[in-house]
Amino acid sequence: MHGHLAELTRALHTSGLVDADGNWCGGDAELWFLGDFVDRGPDGIGVIEFVMRLAEQSLADQGGGRVDALIGNHEVLLLGMHRFGDRNVPGAPTPRSFARSWLLNGGRRSDQDRLTDAHIEWLTTRPVLTEVDGHLLMHSDTLAYLEWGATIDEVNEAVRTVLKGDDLDHWWECWRKMTTRYAFRGPDGADVAAELLDVLGGREVVHGHSVIADQLGVPPEEIDGPLRYADGKVLAIDAGLYSGGPCLVVRLADDLE
Repeated sequence: MHGHLAELTRALHTSGLVDADGNWCGGDAELWFLGDFVDRGPDGIGVIEFVMRLAEQSLADQGGGRVDALIGNHEVLLLGMHRFGDRNVPGAPTPRSFARSWLLNGGRRSDQDRLTDAHIEWLTTRPVLTEVDGHLLMHSDTLAYLEWGATIDEVNEAVRTVLKGDDLDHWWECWRKMTTRYAFRGPDGADVAAELLDVLGGREVVHGHSVIADQLGVPPEEIDGPLRYADGKVLAIDAGLYSGGPCLVVRLADDLE
């Protein structure tokens, strides 16, 4: 989403998940966001508040639906900037700080100015991985998650501990790991995906982070749907909204083989 609230609201309305006023009307649908709410777009905090509100509305609704979200690398960057600012990472071979990386990666001052304790509490309690009906949902297409644990719960708890703490080194490593990508590309991609699924569970990987147009080498505006690759074991859903691609709302199969 990267701060593009209007485009996100329109896409969800077109999909029948929110009404014309942007309120949840998805009934028994389960909707997951895969992170990257902020940076590069005009209203990252607005996107966060919109998703928080949908989550509350889905819980209050009698339809049995659910809205929830994973945390992405740009949320770690947003929070790291808020917590550590321009403090240099100790021991880094060159000067590195969250402030420098935040600016280089499209950070918006307006998001920092509007960030509240409620936003921070919600973001830092989101998972980084989940499995839904055989779909392993993750923000980044990386194996670095396995450095935090060998189960979904272990990984989520390890990252949650980092984000609740004040260790700049650990925060920076969290940001660094979640920026890595392309683990499932190339001739060994299917084997890599299968190994990850064997460890964490699920029958297919669903990820954001790496823009589909970049993987295909085409302009973002040519993308009209998700990309299935790695012998069908991986589904990429980030169409590069901030660079001119569409905001994809992807229905996942109920009956994975």
